[in-house]
Amino acid sequence: MSNQSNLNIIEIFPSIQGESTYQGEPCTFIRLSGCNLKCKYCDTLYSHEKGTEISQDTIIEQVKKYGNKIVEITGGEPLLQKNCIELMKKLIDLGYTVLLETNGSISIKNVPEEVISIVDIKSPASGMNDKMSKENLEIIRPHDQIKFVLMDRQDYLWAKDFIQKFNLTSRCKILFSAVFESLPLNNLADWIVEDKLNVRLNVQIHKFIWGVDSRK
Repeated sequence: MSNQSNLNIIEIFPSIQGESTYQGEPCTFIRLSGCNLKCKYCDTLYSHEKGTEISQDTIIEQVKKYGNKIVEITGGEPLLQKNCIELMKKLIDLGYTVLLETNGSISIKNVPEEVISIVDIKSPASGMNDKMSKENLEIIRPHDQIKFVLMDRQDYLWAKDFIQKFNLTSRCKILFSAVFESLPLNNLADWIVEDKLNVRLNVQIHKFIWGVDSRK
């Protein structure tokens, strides 16, 4: 019989944090299974699979074994599994820096205060633009981060208008990321510099280190 506090896990692995302001730092990733969106550019389709049911104690023991001080809860969409909130609390209590990567479709209101939420805002080209939780724009905290994954110039212009409309750069860190092999990084960098945007260019360095298809 399933334990009510267990989580369905795709993988737990140590790597280098490839995105966010923690980019380049050693990090242990806990990838939860399941996703409620179907973004056109998704690079982790395997996370939509069922995964393996694992107890929180076993997950924490695995995290301890890898020895990294930063832990990222990712997916899929982690917040689909309510028990991930409890897991985050336990990791915080153990002294870990906890990052949450979420697709922005579910409210982060129950995420522990100490967790750094990295919240996606889906662009028009993703095909999921109408799925995001507007509530997250109201409750985002200064230490959280908002990420835009951009496919083309139209996405960029849309994101530029979006951050101005909601005054986001004064409220938290903003990340602009290019869809790998779709939007050239030099183009995105040039646009950011030309428009003097107060955002951070977010490069998926793990793909440069291990390759596009690597699951690290």
